[in-house]
Amino acid sequence: MSDQAPQPPIVVNMQFTKDLSFEVPNAPTIFASLREAPQVDLRLDVQARPIQEGENVFEVALEIRADAKAGDQVCFIAELTYCGIFTITVDDQSLEPVLLVECPRLLFPFARNILADITRDGGFPPVFLQPIDFVALWQNRRGQTSLDTPAVGTA
Repeated sequence: MSDQAPQPPIVVNMQFTKDLSFEVPNAPTIFASLREAPQVDLRLDVQARPIQEGENVFEVALEIRADAKAGDQVCFIAELTYCGIFTITVDDQSLEPVLLVECPRLLFPFARNILADITRDGGFPPVFLQPIDFVALWQNRRGQTSLDTPAVGTA
């Protein structure tokens, strides 16, 4: 009998902001002409890749882009790539849903806060992402991609 506890199926080794961009192309005039909250178009992508072949350590990236407009004027463009390094110990059949559903689900609250903070700090109402159904997102894109090019598409 071993004294070691079994390893959990998902271990978050670390989380980090890989890329963050916030642009207000029409500043400062946009602030003088803005009369209502801008319309925000959101796009989301999830990608996963092994860190080292033969290992069970993966980088999972949650990519979010928010384009905001008021009428025909661009208010801001925010782009965020928020990543996690995960150790995954599941069978091969469960690997894809763990990488493209469970891991982004763990990253999402942190990415949501970063996007809200950056848009508020940029002088606009904070963009609060609604919860994402990563299962539906994965199921919708499952036939279009494989783990050779692991990505789940745009929401």
